[in-house]
Amino acid sequence: MARIAVDMDEVMADTVAEHKRRYNADFGAELTHEDLDGKWLWQCVPPEHHEALGNYLNEPEFFGALPVMPEAQRVLERLSRDHEVFIASAAMEVPASFTAKYQWMEQHFPFIRPSHMVFCGDKSILAADFLIDDNPRQLRLFRGRGLLFSAPHNKYATEWTRVDDWLAVENFFYKQK
Repeated sequence: MARIAVDMDEVMADTVAEHKRRYNADFGAELTHEDLDGKWLWQCVPPEHHEALGNYLNEPEFFGALPVMPEAQRVLERLSRDHEVFIASAAMEVPASFTAKYQWMEQHFPFIRPSHMVFCGDKSILAADFLIDDNPRQLRLFRGRGLLFSAPHNKYATEWTRVDDWLAVENFFYKQK
């Protein structure tokens, strides 16, 4: 039985989709997924719009509106039957997100016990065998084996085993046996 830590934003929840939706609506823009290839959202908008992007994260309903990544619920439920699964969110980087993220987890992943939700900043503190994360910075800090969950901003990262989606995560853990 492996201990698996799983990031929320851009792994379980499609944060970029909601960010783009709000940004495009507020600024009459047409930012696409492809515009973000190899870049963070902040790098694709004018500096004078950065404050608005940050403000979205402080809106209580932002995290509640996030779509669930396809197959995340089914695969995480399966993994949680066979492994020790912890959700590890860098929520402390946006302290206003804590309650909304917890409520989102309760709504979409009720099979994950609150005792298995870790709200932190620096994920080097995690004592897990695996970390599934989209952020190369967090994977560099992690001491176990990192799995890079594909997202536009990490398109060109090659240092970790890449999992493109939740079906690839499932394949990684169940085809390895």
